[in-house]
Amino acid sequence: MTHTENTIPTDSNSSPLYLMLICLVASLGGFLFGFDTAVISGTVGMVEKLYSLTKLQVGWFTSSALIGCILGAMVAGSLGDRYGRKPILVISAILFFISALGSAVPPTFSILIPARMIGGIGVGMASVLAPMYISEFAPPHLRGRLVALYQLSIVIGILLAYFSNWSLQSYAETRIVQTGSGLLHLIFVEQVWRAMFGMEMVPAGLFFLMLLFVPESPRWLIKSGNDQQGLSILTKISGSAIARKETRDIQQAVNQEEGTLKELFKPGLRTALMVGVGLSVFGQLTGINIVVYYGPTILEKAGIALTNALQYQVALGIINLIFTVIALFVIDKLGRRPLLLGGMAAVVLMLASAGVLFSFEQPPALLILVVLGADVACLALSICAVIWVLTPEIFPNRVRGRAMSIATLSNWGTNTFSAYMFPWYVSSFGMNTGFFTFAAICFIATLFFWKFVPETKGKSLEEIEKIWHKVN
Repeated sequence: MTHTENTIPTDSNSSPLYLMLICLVASLGGFLFGFDTAVISGTVGMVEKLYSLTKLQVGWFTSSALIGCILGAMVAGSLGDRYGRKPILVISAILFFISALGSAVPPTFSILIPARMIGGIGVGMASVLAPMYISEFAPPHLRGRLVALYQLSIVIGILLAYFSNWSLQSYAETRIVQTGSGLLHLIFVEQVWRAMFGMEMVPAGLFFLMLLFVPESPRWLIKSGNDQQGLSILTKISGSAIARKETRDIQQAVNQEEGTLKELFKPGLRTALMVGVGLSVFGQLTGINIVVYYGPTILEKAGIALTNALQYQVALGIINLIFTVIALFVIDKLGRRPLLLGGMAAVVLMLASAGVLFSFEQPPALLILVVLGADVACLALSICAVIWVLTPEIFPNRVRGRAMSIATLSNWGTNTFSAYMFPWYVSSFGMNTGFFTFAAICFIATLFFWKFVPETKGKSLEEIEKIWHKVN
């Protein structure tokens, strides 16, 4: 493609397929984000048994990748600004592949942990740069829809990780009675969790190869002084007239001084920061990622066999996908607050119901599955969809990058803590107490959202900024 980036095509040469290719590649970053964080759900019990892990070690195994996510998210922004979006996305693809390979063949538990951390760094980088990469290509009238597509690709990655785990487990159970030896028999039959991790090499390799055929972000090129090359890419997407206007807008934005970190703690914006951090923290304490990471373990506690538990986990993933799609269609019609408050109120009820069901000596497995399905549906329709739309909206352009960094670190930090503590917590106090705790947290979160989160539907970024100045 480089030979065409030095010339500016006419409007008739603008190519929707060019934009589609770019968004497809970036969405693979989101797919890997979802796959990497969800694939572990099918491996926890087997790894725990093989290496005789304590509950805190199980938590460490599950949360180790999230430590990498924090590190990746911390450095992605600065590396992306210095070297460009594309090179850092290429590095993330390589890290995904190395992690998948390293997680499939580790001889000891101590080697498995850094392999998972490496993948986490890739996730952290992709979570920052992939949606940014899309937004910097997308025409203004398509930006919201295309960035939302990234969230959808995460959910698809989660679902396919569930399906892959279930398929591999089913295959292993049909072959376990047969005698066999060698590395492949070990990976796909005796210790099938290795194959579950190894499957990520396929999309990681595809992500790496496809990145070779897409250009650098036009905004980064213009910011770095390569105005002509950036204009050429924008022209291929939108035509010359729109591209020239976007180039002027980018040049003006680059010339404006960015807001400082200190500004976020001044009256007005500090409330916006509190809301952004609150959405991130409470979003991770709803229990949604506990279902993603420990779903089969939870279902086994309800008396469901592992293979069936993995199959039902696929069903939960399908529910997550369906209601994520619904949320994308209704969030601009119904508004952020109705989805957030109504959905979270329903989540409190579902989590409390799960706590009650797990209080029985023999928990009713079918009812628990129904309640978990309803819980996932409510979460997908409310905070899981709202958080990615609302958080960027509530911050002015001049401080959005810094504010999003703080919110992202809060997100991954809380995610890591909850994933690490969950096995020990439910082992010490019971699965029912775990769900009652999440219900209590979600009740507090609902009150917080009702008090502090404004409706941003149909408002410009400037109008949203004025809301915060009225608060203080």
